[in-house]
Amino acid sequence: MQDIRTRADDQRTTEGSRILVTGATGFVGAALVPTLVAQGYQVRATTRSSARAGNRDVEWVTCDVGVRTDIERALAGVDAAYFLVHAMGGGAHGFAATERRGAEQFRDAAQRAGVKRLVYLGGVAPAAAPSEHLKSRIAVGEVLRAGSVPTVELRASMIIGNGSASWQIVRDLALRLPAMILPSWTASRTRPVALEDVVAALVRALHVPLAASTWYDIPGPDTVSGREILSTIAALRGRRVPSMRVPFLSVSLSSWWLKFVTRADFALARELVLGFTGDLMPADGRYWDEIGYAPAWSFEAAARKALSEETTVNSLRGVAGKFEERLVQIVSPKIAVQ
Repeated sequence: MQDIRTRADDQRTTEGSRILVTGATGFVGAALVPTLVAQGYQVRATTRSSARAGNRDVEWVTCDVGVRTDIERALAGVDAAYFLVHAMGGGAHGFAATERRGAEQFRDAAQRAGVKRLVYLGGVAPAAAPSEHLKSRIAVGEVLRAGSVPTVELRASMIIGNGSASWQIVRDLALRLPAMILPSWTASRTRPVALEDVVAALVRALHVPLAASTWYDIPGPDTVSGREILSTIAALRGRRVPSMRVPFLSVSLSSWWLKFVTRADFALARELVLGFTGDLMPADGRYWDEIGYAPAWSFEAAARKALSEETTVNSLRGVAGKFEERLVQIVSPKIAVQ
């Protein structure tokens, strides 16, 4: 798809600019908003439920990106906008078409509102055929970049942090199974990136020089396989997971583990696993060079932090999960925690 040329000098934002954050109560948005506020930006944040509005230093607006009038009201008078929403949660059918329509409406409304820059957080393009989830993430980026508003698309693989769906999946697999049969997808490699580094990348996307709408990968510093991810998480809790590789076990069949093990939404969790059929490796790390920032968090450090930030879940499923983890901890082989 042809990138749209623009005047770089006119499109960067400065301290005091009004910034719109869609998906502000989500995993990434909730971390991004206070960072923008701390750096002096005027932040307008969207939520579909006014009851979820939080930070008092933020202008909160109720907005459904599927409703044109909501989008137009949210974008009025802003200098730049983050597009951090997706329609996959809850196992929604036809989510790809819904996401595409939402992106088209958002792009066109941003153009009419005179927005100077859009920033979108998407997913890394896989080496193998993409899952429906990844295919939709990539398509949304193409839709946004096809407009006249200069757009920066940042593509991340697994984001490590407490509250991330992909983190929740691997965390639960590592800590809730006394032993594991490893399907072929656990040999696939990726470069997970910490939430803190993703937020740093998103903030700097407001003022990175931009001659054309474009995309960048934002890899973490470590290349790890699915098996290494699981063993590292288990080791951080002082246990070793006995495992056996079964290469003929299909990704589709093995994904049904998740229904019984993880707390993450099953439909989303299954799509995320289906996206890991081959290596999910970023093309390069040139974005970090362009913004003068090096990812500060190794996978192990980010995983340790995510585990330390967990809170007690009082629901029946949460209590049962904690009980299950405790039993697994008791029967598992032990290793020293560094």
